[in-house]
Amino acid sequence: MATANKICSLGRRIYRFVASLSGVIALLIILWGCTANDFNAGAIAWKTYKNSRYGFEFPYPSNWNSLTAPANDDGIAFISPQDNSVEIRGWASQQLPNDRESVKKIKSNFQTAQGVSGVLIVEVSQQIGSMTLTLTQSQVKYCLQGQSKSQDFQNYYRLFYYIAQQYSIPKS
Repeated sequence: MATANKICSLGRRIYRFVASLSGVIALLIILWGCTANDFNAGAIAWKTYKNSRYGFEFPYPSNWNSLTAPANDDGIAFISPQDNSVEIRGWASQQLPNDRESVKKIKSNFQTAQGVSGVLIVEVSQQIGSMTLTLTQSQVKYCLQGQSKSQDFQNYYRLFYYIAQQYSIPKS
C-alpha cells in the first residue's frame, strides 16, 4: 500500500509539472511567431488618442471604435470592429506610496520610441492574452494594455507591441 501511495504521489507531481510546462511551452510557441520587427505599420491608417488630463498619447487603428471615456478623463478604450473582444486601453493615475515601492521592485525591460523606460508584461491564459506597458514619471503611473482571446493573441501581438513603442508621455 505504501508503494502504491508513493507511485500515485509521484504520478501527481509529474502531471502537475507537465501541466505547468505545457502552459510555458504554449506561451513560447505563441511568442515565437510574434516577432515585432516585421510589423508593417504603414499598412494601417492611424489616429492618435491624446489624453487632456494626463497628457499621454498613443496611436490606434482609425477604424477601431472608442468606448465611452470615464467622466474623470483618466483614459480610454478602443475595440476592434471585427471582434469586440480585442481591445486597446490607455490610462493614467496618480501613484499611491505603496504603488511606488512595488514598481521599483520590477526592472525596466522596455523602452518607448520617446526613450522612456518601462515594464512590459505579456500574459497568456487559457482565455485571454494581454500585453501591458507601465511607465512611471513623478507621481503618475501611465498604462497601456492590449488584449484579445488567447487563441488570437499571436495575430495582435505585433499591433500591441507597435502601439506600446509609440506610447508617449509628457516630458518631465
